[in-house]
Amino acid sequence: MNPNPLTEGNKSVRKVYAALAGLLLAATVVQMYLAAVGAFDKPQDDSSFALHSMNGMMIIPVLSLVATAAAAAARAPGRQIGLTVLPLGLIIVQALIVALGGLFDDSTGNTTPLSLVILGLHAINGMAIMGVCGMVFRNARRLVSAGPAPSEDAAEGRPVPAS
Repeated sequence: MNPNPLTEGNKSVRKVYAALAGLLLAATVVQMYLAAVGAFDKPQDDSSFALHSMNGMMIIPVLSLVATAAAAAARAPGRQIGLTVLPLGLIIVQALIVALGGLFDDSTGNTTPLSLVILGLHAINGMAIMGVCGMVFRNARRLVSAGPAPSEDAAEGRPVPAS
């Protein structure tokens, strides 16, 4: 039996999706590392978190968008596609947390107890981003090892189970 190019191509796209999901997860691990580097930098200045900011505002969002396109091309379930784009939305929340926390600094630009409470949510949201990326990667790997999608079965003339 000759392999169906649609099925074989879809499996390749699923592998690409899984690789991109792995890169997305790795970028979030690097993000946590860069946050620690910035936090322990002495003396601290505006450049202490420069790499953390660049990775979080450029690398992770781009990887999320590219992985989402790959998920759609791989014919991943809609929920998985939505989960893959979720880190981008959570990155926007990250920026909003920092902006909101800054609004409650005192007149000299120092943090206040209220601004610290708000800014602490940045770390919690960061852990949520990492958790989502972990789920995306796990599901992407399962998608690679799964059989062809039901529409592929029908295209190859195999019986499709009734729902």
